[in-house]
Amino acid sequence: MEKTALGMFEATKTKDKKQTDSKTRTSSKAANQGLKYSTAFWFVAVLAGQWFFFYYIISFYGFSVINDNMEIWNRWEVFGKTPYQVGDFAGNLAFAAHAIGAGFVAFGGALQLLPQMRRYFPKFHKANGYLYLLTVFALSVSGFYLVWVRDQHPITLDGIGTSINGILILAFTFFCARTAIKKDIRNHRKWAVRLFLVSNAQWFLRLGVFSYLVTGTSLGLDPKFGDPFFPMWTFGCFVIPLVMAELYFLAGDTHRSAVKWIAAGSLSILTVLMLVGMLGFTPFLIMVMSGGEISI
Repeated sequence: MEKTALGMFEATKTKDKKQTDSKTRTSSKAANQGLKYSTAFWFVAVLAGQWFFFYYIISFYGFSVINDNMEIWNRWEVFGKTPYQVGDFAGNLAFAAHAIGAGFVAFGGALQLLPQMRRYFPKFHKANGYLYLLTVFALSVSGFYLVWVRDQHPITLDGIGTSINGILILAFTFFCARTAIKKDIRNHRKWAVRLFLVSNAQWFLRLGVFSYLVTGTSLGLDPKFGDPFFPMWTFGCFVIPLVMAELYFLAGDTHRSAVKWIAAGSLSILTVLMLVGMLGFTPFLIMVMSGGEISI
């Protein structure tokens, strides 16, 4: 009788354990799927936004260089920017290279993050990767020149933010190249993501600005360029994406479903805010390319 009762107890215990394990596996699978879909959501949004940004750069900056009409850059003068300066050949060349190089970063960078590209087109991935590294390195150096040498005004908070961002680009470029040479694929992918984010900080900066303006206006608020958000976002445009990346890496390395759901939810929210920014930024870029009066 005791053996029978003991056997029934053990059977019940085993059954409960199997049910618990099954629920855990189901929960873990759902969390992994949530993280996967939120990542895909982010990537598609980034790819669409980046490629339109590439189209804008080539249409506005690229063709202005080809047509020797670089004076058109000063349409930004309404915002206190005069990229084209008469007689400053070196400065104009540096700015043109910086702007058009950013176009390549926008077009080719996201492709480097595609696993399918690495798997099925390894030679292209490698060649595009090294070209990308050279480009972002050159962009960082030209950025330092434009901020610290060409700009005759006192260094502003924007300049400091841009400089810190440039230092991060140089550092991440080094680690990205080193891990690639050592064939440390796992860490190389992480450094590649970090490099992609800081290399596109100025794009995130613009999306954040328009997201803030559109969201604030939609909520009945009165967002202004003097709001505290703007100086904070000067640094937030690369800090927040990096923090999100570290959370994503943590979620990928852990078995804890809660962490995966937090990462998936955070990434989805940031992607939605990014899309809101695109809704404001895209018409603005179209307005710039059309030659009409620039206003926000």
